Amino acid sequence: MSSSFGALFRVTTWGESHGGGVGAVVDGCPARIPLTAEDIQVDLDRRRPGQSEIVTQRAEEDKCQILSGIFEGLTLGTPISLMVWNKDARPEAYREVETAFRPSHADYTYQAKYGIRNWQGGGRSSARETIGRVAAAAIAKKVLRKCLPEFEIVAYVKSVHRIEASVDPSEVKFTAVEESIIRCPDPDAAARMIDLIKTMRKEGNSVGGVIECVVRGVPPGLGEPVFDKLDADLAKAMLSLPATKGFDIGSGFAGTQLTGAEHNDVFEMRDGRVRTRTNFSGGIQGGISNGENIFFRVAFKPTATILRPQETVTTSGEPTELAVRGRHDPCVLPRAVPMVEAMAALVLCDHFLRQRAQSLT
Repeated sequence: MSSSFGALFRVTTWGESHGGGVGAVVDGCPARIPLTAEDIQVDLDRRRPGQSEIVTQRAEEDKCQILSGIFEGLTLGTPISLMVWNKDARPEAYREVETAFRPSHADYTYQAKYGIRNWQGGGRSSARETIGRVAAAAIAKKVLRKCLPEFEIVAYVKSVHRIEASVDPSEVKFTAVEESIIRCPDPDAAARMIDLIKTMRKEGNSVGGVIECVVRGVPPGLGEPVFDKLDADLAKAMLSLPATKGFDIGSGFAGTQLTGAEHNDVFEMRDGRVRTRTNFSGGIQGGISNGENIFFRVAFKPTATILRPQETVTTSGEPTELAVRGRHDPCVLPRAVPMVEAMAALVLCDHFLRQRAQSLT
């Protein structure tokens, strides 16, 4: 099972949802980057369960421990090991899925691939695995902010089910996103989204939606021209997150409804450097950043776990009905916002270090 991501800034995550704990090892972080556990904790707190009434009520503090790679508050350039202990694991709540496959979960596919699976909360397929990604990305953000003073990532909930927010990605602020428990900076849309999620929870149902993300302050030149295109790596990163079903960058699918004359981003000189008058490309052309804002969208399906009886089959192939218990998100989007930011940071940090390694200027 591949649990590593990145070329120069390489992250390996480990652990299971209802095991002893989860974490990550970061290899390739430059030396002398100021880093404390508190720096990492900020993003883990945004990802953790139990933070509001519209997410799972699993009671986890998700406190991060740095086990290696730091000395006197600075990175050493050696592997950084990060640990988060599970405190509120309840594996007994999943006993019914030991012998039955949950609809739209990874139960069957893991069994088909490995011939064995951890049925306690889904094991590695649980979104709890993303703790390691978010913790590692906090380090990536520190590297990028030290090297790129204008660097900034802001992700937010763009839509839930059929409710869509009106947000300008070029102007949206992190503080506006964090003002709402749904992490949507459009107050009217946010209120309706929250009401819908509460209704879904009462009905034992779930909903999905779209997260939009904008990255500012990325210099031109990041990315590779063929297989490791920056947008291709972003797509892979986002679609590696649990519950994702789509990736759309710049004009995306909507761009297919424009002509070339309408869609082309015209170049001009502005503030002493090459800029584009529009940004249908989403900040990436030919797989390489062009210095404009990078913005994209990620589609998340409705949470697969719903508190309703569903038809399925057992591990021996017999039809059965399964009523799942446990604590689950009726909508994954509020907690997925920092996950999307994390994967963007990991991709961009890796490509920044790759560009610095091959450039003499």
